[in-house]
Amino acid sequence: MPFTVEPTAIPEVLIARPRRFPDDRGWFAEIVQVDSFAPLGLPTRFVQVNQSRSSLGVVRGLHFQWEPPQGKLMRVVTGRAFMVAVDIRPGSPTLGRHVAVEASADEPLLFWAPASFARGFCALSDVTEVEYFCTGTYNAAAESGIRFDDPDVGIRWPVAEPLLSPKDAAAGSLAGWLARPESARFAWRAPA
Repeated sequence: MPFTVEPTAIPEVLIARPRRFPDDRGWFAEIVQVDSFAPLGLPTRFVQVNQSRSSLGVVRGLHFQWEPPQGKLMRVVTGRAFMVAVDIRPGSPTLGRHVAVEASADEPLLFWAPASFARGFCALSDVTEVEYFCTGTYNAAAESGIRFDDPDVGIRWPVAEPLLSPKDAAAGSLAGWLARPESARFAWRAPA
């Protein structure tokens, strides 16, 4: 198997580590192999791939989209990042809880969070590039965000004064999202 998957405190959020094949030139790894993904609980269909480049201390997020639902499989291709996924599903037993992991280009990992999670990261190096494999195409009319420092979420970011986009600085709260009718699209259902 070219990947190992680590469970997290929230079962739907997964960390996959690709197997590396090192030699005296460096190393090689298969990053996306959809035939291996399904048995591991990872998506097998991606319709959009994005890449961002951020400076040290930039926080991007916490973003999500409900139409079409957009799950994200994220990885760091340059530098290091503190990646986060927050459960935003009404009725979920882990509502408002988050999973965080530090990732780097030197030790590659894939961080999966379904559409019903808000995702974000903090750049931990002078240059950090993150690649996102998305399960839905971008739709500005059906996206939103939760403020990175929402006290109801309580993420301990590894930066004292983050650099934010105007959109991220104006993001709402988890409580505000839960009060919106769109939040019902992510309503939690107990596993069968």
